[in-house]
Amino acid sequence: MPEKLTALIPCKNEERNVRPCIESVRGLADEVLVADSGSTDRTMAIAAELGCRIVQREYVNSADFKNWAIPQASSPWVLVVDADERVTGELASEIRSLLSGAPRFDGYVIRRRNHFFGHAIDHCGWNRDKVLRLFRRDVSRYEKKRVHADVVVQTGRVGSLRGRLLHYTYWTFDQYLEKFGRYTTWAAEDLRDRGRRAGFLSLTLRPAWRFFRHYFLMLGFLDGRAGLILSRLAAYSVFMKYAKLWAMDHGLPWPDPEKDARAEKTPPRDAGDG
Repeated sequence: MPEKLTALIPCKNEERNVRPCIESVRGLADEVLVADSGSTDRTMAIAAELGCRIVQREYVNSADFKNWAIPQASSPWVLVVDADERVTGELASEIRSLLSGAPRFDGYVIRRRNHFFGHAIDHCGWNRDKVLRLFRRDVSRYEKKRVHADVVVQTGRVGSLRGRLLHYTYWTFDQYLEKFGRYTTWAAEDLRDRGRRAGFLSLTLRPAWRFFRHYFLMLGFLDGRAGLILSRLAAYSVFMKYAKLWAMDHGLPWPDPEKDARAEKTPPRDAGDG
């Protein structure tokens, strides 16, 4: 008998993404579980219209939110699909065939084909992008990291699939910059937790190396202007996370003149009071 599968879709305000995402897994999953973190648009209405089960909770960070949602899946196998991703027909057929037998592993890595402003990116390191997204519910959880956490399969039994997820990352710079601010702050906090410091080399050579690596060594120039912009943004994200780390360690407190003014206006207590 085939193993049961829950497709878990974490989301917030994804009304332009969630329908095609859900439709890409409906014929594959026994259950589509949408985990929402406070949508104010039509995301939940669309999910309900398409017959999904919906759970809701506040968002702390990606790993924390997904680790809360995973145990709520009703199936022993879970496929995590972000709202900006699509399961291809090839991948769906491969997963269906896998779960119809006796899977050899407890988790499976899936390759992604990433898009940036609608353009497929075939270099810049994005062609090597792999994520562990299909796993047994009871032996798998995300690392306790604020950003870029991976799934850890407790048994260590991990295989890989040939099919791909299509990943539509950003369509506008507003989208990019909104996530950029949060992710670079979380990355800086993770660095601080590991005892890292923001020295001169981290603020100068690391960003330069990231650009050189993505644009030249990883052939980002073959992706045209999209590859150039993406490589520059990757370098800037490295600079910003170390700049934020420096500010956490060395930034001076913001003066509050109003606090001082209030203190001056407060009459001293009489020694005999109380």
